[in-house]
Amino acid sequence: QVRLVESGGGSVQAGGSLRLSCTASGFIYTSYGWGWFLQSPGKDREAVAAFDRDGSTRYGDSVKGRFTISRDNAKNTLYLQMDSLKAEDTGICTCAADYVFRLWDGNANFWGQGTQVTVSS
Repeated sequence: QVRLVESGGGSVQAGGSLRLSCTASGFIYTSYGWGWFLQSPGKDREAVAAFDRDGSTRYGDSVKGRFTISRDNAKNTLYLQMDSLKAEDTGICTCAADYVFRLWDGNANFWGQGTQVTVSS
């Protein structure tokens, strides 16, 4: 029943910025956290940023200081502000939601289809 739809991806040069959005519909359990993951060719999917149940945030080591996660609960929308983009950030960015105990490890049950982020040097 949960549906997650991402938007905002695109192609930018290194050092540029993108702002991703993830809009949720259907039933979202109040205990769910949600966040962003990146999968690049030849690499495993990695956690980028997420909200825990209590509203605290987590960031992957590679994006700390560059990316900012935010949300608008009234709009059921999650955002990822991506600044100082690097070529290594290229890949499919996907929104995910689930109980927080399995979200950060990439074991969430609810995923969007992702939005392509391409960063050229």
